[in-house]
Amino acid sequence: MSGGVLSIVIPTLDAASLLPGCLGALGEARHAGLLREIVIADAGGCAETVEIAHGFGASVFAAQEGRGPQLIAGAARSSGDWLLFLHADTRLENGWSREAAAFIARTGAAETAAAFRLRLDDRAPEARRIERLANWRSRHLALSYGEQGLLISRRLYDRLGGYRPLSLMEDVDLARRLGRRRLVLLQSAAVTSAARYRRDGWWLRPARNFALLTLWYLGLPSSWIARLYG
Repeated sequence: MSGGVLSIVIPTLDAASLLPGCLGALGEARHAGLLREIVIADAGGCAETVEIAHGFGASVFAAQEGRGPQLIAGAARSSGDWLLFLHADTRLENGWSREAAAFIARTGAAETAAAFRLRLDDRAPEARRIERLANWRSRHLALSYGEQGLLISRRLYDRLGGYRPLSLMEDVDLARRLGRRRLVLLQSAAVTSAARYRRDGWWLRPARNFALLTLWYLGLPSSWIARLYG
């Protein structure tokens, strides 16, 4: 894969402490010739974020705050035939690039998208319960969240209309348009911060997330939901 086919898009907001782990896990894709570029859409204006990003060979540009607008702008700035959208607090486990390359090489892959299995960076038994629920939801309902990453061909991304400039639920909105038949759950894990669960409670946070998801499906504007999300 000369020159690489994959652009990785990462939205950031005051994420300097998180970036080394996230970006460090992406080096294997560069060594394999899969990676074309890493594009960071930064809404924080932090000089340390820019310094860290450049140290890992990533480009950074200033973007409007809001994950939806940042993802849209990052995709527009990237040039790969394939896009991987990734959160700054997510670290892909070793070997992810081999599985991603195999997925991209599959016949008909350009008409599907893929997400990674969720794994939380906490040893608590409650974390395993949340992981099982999230991975079941992704596999059977094709409803993956942004912390699981999204690997998608630019052709399919553009045909679906891409992300929308939502304050929240931009990941659910795109997953809904993808539909059950066009989302594959990979075996490799996306290791994600469990900080919100530790802070808000292992039972309360998932219940709150479900309530917000229900409000979104009922038509409540994402800007209102974002205020409730915190």
